[in-house]
Amino acid sequence: MRLIAATVLVLMSGVSAHAANISGSAVILRALDKVTATTEDYTVKVGDTLTYGSLSIDAVHCEKRPPEDLPETFAFLKIRDAKLDGTGGRAEEATVFSGWMFASRPALSALDHGVYDIWVIGCKTPKPVLPDFTQ
Repeated sequence: MRLIAATVLVLMSGVSAHAANISGSAVILRALDKVTATTEDYTVKVGDTLTYGSLSIDAVHCEKRPPEDLPETFAFLKIRDAKLDGTGGRAEEATVFSGWMFASRPALSALDHGVYDIWVIGCKTPKPVLPDFTQ
């Protein structure tokens, strides 16, 4: 009987409540041009496309963990690179990245490009609605 009670106690102590991730309306990206060694931050609404150099960056989705969890922001991006046709014009675009990027671990899933680096630094989420205790 004690063994069963101890087992139940151990199993129940491992159970914790998890809040759902918070979906965002825009992804905050940092872009690095390796040739000029300049960085710039951009806010891209989910569903919109950012053009940076020869890259087209589609912000598909972004989320961040709720405040009570370990902080993490992640976004699903599709990045295409426009190749030049040799006469100064653009030819077809090739997908160079499609997947999740993580703000706390940018090297985990990174864009592999010779000229540009792109990484997620944030996700714009709605402000929390606080209860009104004056009533």
